[in-house]
Amino acid sequence: GYGRELYFWSFIVTLLVFALGAGVSLYEGVVHLRNPEAMTNPLINYLVLGVSFIFEGASWWVALKAFRATKGKQGYFDAFRASKDPGVFIVLFEDGAALLGLVVAALGITGALILDMPELDGIASIGISIVLAASSILLARETKALLIGEAAQPHVRESIMRIASNDTDILSVNGVLTVQMGPNQVIAALSAEFCDELNTTQIENCIGRIEAAIIDAHLDVTMLFVKPQTAEMWQRRIAVLKAKD
Repeated sequence: GYGRELYFWSFIVTLLVFALGAGVSLYEGVVHLRNPEAMTNPLINYLVLGVSFIFEGASWWVALKAFRATKGKQGYFDAFRASKDPGVFIVLFEDGAALLGLVVAALGITGALILDMPELDGIASIGISIVLAASSILLARETKALLIGEAAQPHVRESIMRIASNDTDILSVNGVLTVQMGPNQVIAALSAEFCDELNTTQIENCIGRIEAAIIDAHLDVTMLFVKPQTAEMWQRRIAVLKAKD
């Protein structure tokens, strides 16, 4: 689906951009360390850094406000780990890494001027490459988890089981498996044991009620599969799945 394609291209673009930036910064840093040269016009460097900081800072602030609006009471790192929409946090981390890189560059330039050590400019470039590499690893790890498929947030799974168990025709809810396919797209498979006296039509009606209630409570659940089975059968199936992992 579109969500999975978004994750895929976010993963690829993130790796390419950060890997290229880290590689260039590392190369420039090594060159400056091997052949240090004093800066002839540091004012231009400061001007470029200042303008870049303004634009990157504005973009980062917009992304931060969008991220804060969706994170709720969670901490920033916990919200980042739990987020199913890579768009916002990728922009936030890209801009954050860029701002940190600009600060490192400014410190390197200032140190080189004050201490008359042009080597510090090269060290700053290497520092920037480390920032970019660390950011790429963190972002790629989270995006890859979404790309290969991960479970929906725990409260969604718990809510699905609670809604199903509240139906009077359900004898017991065994469990639910979910896959997050996109920022607003969850596929769920529910295992439940129905009351023995129900006929096929009554079971179908029960499934329809459960599906309607779940979709009404969670618009991101776009597809629901209900598997009538006993708790014992569910446990055996889960044991087989775990053995294959």
